[in-house]
Amino acid sequence: MTGDSGGGCGKKTCMFEAADIREWRGHDVVDPDGHKIGELEAVYVDTVTDLPSFGTVTVGLPTRHRLVFVPLDNATVGPGYLKVCFGKKQVRDAPSIGTDGELPAGDEEAVFSHYGLEYAQGAAGERRLARR
Repeated sequence: MTGDSGGGCGKKTCMFEAADIREWRGHDVVDPDGHKIGELEAVYVDTVTDLPSFGTVTVGLPTRHRLVFVPLDNATVGPGYLKVCFGKKQVRDAPSIGTDGELPAGDEEAVFSHYGLEYAQGAAGERRLARR
């Protein structure tokens, strides 16, 4: 992916190559204003397109971490960080799972809804998100 270090949210669509975005695990995730949200833990691809769709971000106190979901649409990269298009509060309030948990299929719609995104299961009713 070619990223920029400035804004970019909503201005152009940036696509991550699945192999590239996985290299960003452990890097800071920041909001449009540059405020650190947490660290990128994993990438979830859209099972229809096989493109990165959401990331999980480690947030919380050191003894009580949890993973929240954030869309990767229009995200940009900079030196050591991934900038997403959603504010810190909205991301931290997103549906979450435990650090050793997995997103139940029935909770996928809530993740999309939190960000005002349309949700539809696959044609045969399969999951929409898969961890890569």
